[in-house]
Amino acid sequence: MKRGERALVRPHVVTRGRTRPSRNTFEMDTQIFAVREASPGTVGPEMRRVLGLCRDGAMSVTEVAGHLALPISVTKVLLGDLLDSGHIVTRSAQRDLEAPRLDLLQDVLDGLRASL
Repeated sequence: MKRGERALVRPHVVTRGRTRPSRNTFEMDTQIFAVREASPGTVGPEMRRVLGLCRDGAMSVTEVAGHLALPISVTKVLLGDLLDSGHIVTRSAQRDLEAPRLDLLQDVLDGLRASL
């Protein structure tokens, strides 16, 4: 869909009226991996598109929403359905982060104070 075009299908139709995902496990930077193809007729066109987007590598929730031209909330509902059905797996980007070193944070704070 091009910018400025209106969606032919309203978001509440895509989610069948649901406003919340079945699981609250999706952050904006959660990585989505497609692990299983959908059988014909088992998922809607938006879900097939998600699987196509994530087939060759991970994509964040934000990126998926952008490609689908859907709000994040609608995208999370679709992703929850795909996760429940075993079509995707997720990985939180936060899991890979280390806690910041206290001495590094102190150096940053000292530098900011010195520049004021």
